[in-house]
Amino acid sequence: MTNAHGALPPILSRKRFREASVFDPKALLSEARRQKGLAARDVPPVCILDPDGDVVRYLKASGAAHPFPAWPCYHTELHTFELAGKSIGIVGYAVGAPFAVLVAEELFACGCRFLLSLTSAGQIAPVGAPPYFVIIERALRDEGTSYHYAAPAEFAAADPRLVATAIKALEREGLHAFTGPSWTTDAPFRETAEAIEHARAAGVLAVEMEAAALYAFARARDAPVLCLAHVTNAMGRGQQDFEKGEADGTAEALKIMQAIVKAVRSR
Repeated sequence: MTNAHGALPPILSRKRFREASVFDPKALLSEARRQKGLAARDVPPVCILDPDGDVVRYLKASGAAHPFPAWPCYHTELHTFELAGKSIGIVGYAVGAPFAVLVAEELFACGCRFLLSLTSAGQIAPVGAPPYFVIIERALRDEGTSYHYAAPAEFAAADPRLVATAIKALEREGLHAFTGPSWTTDAPFRETAEAIEHARAAGVLAVEMEAAALYAFARARDAPVLCLAHVTNAMGRGQQDFEKGEADGTAEALKIMQAIVKAVRSR
């Protein structure tokens, strides 16, 4: 990863991973509560990131989602709904690595104990006909956020215990998802043929925008995080691409998330 002169590029240099950040999420949230007149109240122990917002829209339209008024984030709304017999938090539209990790930091600072991310993704390895789901076991780091949390490496890995728990949970419920690596990029419209071939040669199944950063954050903060990819397209290269299934895929997504949440909570 060095340049022609043997030096790290600027984005990778001068990182001090063991130093505490001067800017702390709890300080930000405290000031947000003061400004907004909010009580200090924990979010549900289990929360979901829904970058596309499909699940949030579906839950709101059906009347199943309710605003969580004590959520102090400046940029997002938190809703709650019932899943696996418990109140679950969900944040929509946190697209991309920087935004997803910003919200993850705030959620864990507010009492979250397990975070599940469900993002739409493009197909890299043709393991099936979209749409289908992938449990992301590790993510190719082609974004900037993870390098502020972890030293340079090709992949950021999920907690293997969470991956194993998710696989067993889906098997028990008769649900299907592939398991494998993804490629996390900050630039979805710079997915060149050479970049796609490199990812495919590395065994990558899908390309998305958050998992590598969330896994680097999870490892640095000892925060339980699991990322799922909903593979919905071949990057616009085929007819009827970006079809997600029934209710934009939310029916199947909720079944998969319910099985995983129930299994993780019972560990």
